[in-house]
Amino acid sequence: MSGTPESKVKLAVVKLLKQYGVYFFFPATHGYGRSGVPDIICCINGKFLGIECKAGKNEPTALQQREINQIQAAGGMAMVVREDLTLLEFLLKELTYE
Repeated sequence: MSGTPESKVKLAVVKLLKQYGVYFFFPATHGYGRSGVPDIICCINGKFLGIECKAGKNEPTALQQREINQIQAAGGMAMVVREDLTLLEFLLKELTYE
């Protein structure tokens, strides 16, 4: 990952996920992949979490928001994470200590 603002958010998220021992991966969106899926896919104690990383005031694209909505409608969790990781860390604490 280069030094873009969004890549810095991704690196910070990855560091936090590793700290909590979370299974995660970056899905391929080319070839047979699907455009709009969250940047990071996680499984935490059997719970699905999709994380879309954004920097500053950037918002998810319509395609990304559709994927977030579909994940939530299917009973999974999906969220947009920015530079402030407070909410993500709270969620990780809750899910890893269940």
